[in-house]
Amino acid sequence: MTLRQSLELMKLRIGFMIAMTAVTGYGAVAEKVSPASAALLVVAMVLGSGGSAVFNHVWDRDIDRLMKRTKNRPLASGLTEPITALWLAAALTGAGLTLAVLAFNWVVALHLFLGAFVYAVIYTMWLKRRTWWNIVFGGAAGSFALLAGAAVVEPTGWMLPALLAITLFLWTPSHFWALAILLAEDYRAAGVPMAPVVMGEKNTAWLILANSVALVASSLAPWALGYLGTPYAVMAALMGSVLIAMNVKLVTSPTRKWAGWNFAASIPYLLGLFLGVFLDKHWM
Repeated sequence: MTLRQSLELMKLRIGFMIAMTAVTGYGAVAEKVSPASAALLVVAMVLGSGGSAVFNHVWDRDIDRLMKRTKNRPLASGLTEPITALWLAAALTGAGLTLAVLAFNWVVALHLFLGAFVYAVIYTMWLKRRTWWNIVFGGAAGSFALLAGAAVVEPTGWMLPALLAITLFLWTPSHFWALAILLAEDYRAAGVPMAPVVMGEKNTAWLILANSVALVASSLAPWALGYLGTPYAVMAALMGSVLIAMNVKLVTSPTRKWAGWNFAASIPYLLGLFLGVFLDKHWM
């Protein structure tokens, strides 16, 4: 297995988002963010999420061969042996958990483990091929990442990280259902019951809009309850308005083009919320 194949199996773009989510959880509760702690947290989360991503490649290699987007992945194309990839998955996950314990505490490691477990077992092994609800419950992986970051400072319960974790949970369906519309033919070919395969693109577009309304409302809860201030509220409202407008356009025109735009728009929306947390807590 080459280094390039290993990095591809780790799904580093997803790992980066998971790491930024964890850093946001850290920033939400820390009086001052330590660059060293943030860097260690990023490494731990990328390792942990990378391990579960490699396992996802191993488990899904049969259906990956049936989809245009994924047929050239290292395992689907036969370039990498499954047993080699499983060793890599175990090594990455173990390294991430070890770093989390040594650099922080066992609560950070626990949440990292739970996030990886949700993605690898609950989503990949159990739900993905059984129900269109797969991505809904799979979204808990991102929520655990945020809670892992918050546990760097306070290893017990806190309200603001919990509210932000709910927002992360609601963000995932709006993000991935748009991608599912874009890739609906691939999922049909592989027999994966994503929402547009089961209920059609139009109904899925309505589902995205309804979910995003709940998402934007939940994103404003930290401000409404007094945990975050005006800078965050302005960012959340502005980014939420753009996302809802994009969703409305998708409802009126449920095409691959607008599904792609909605998928793309959901990423800066989430990063905008992360920025809003730091603006509010540390920079303004």
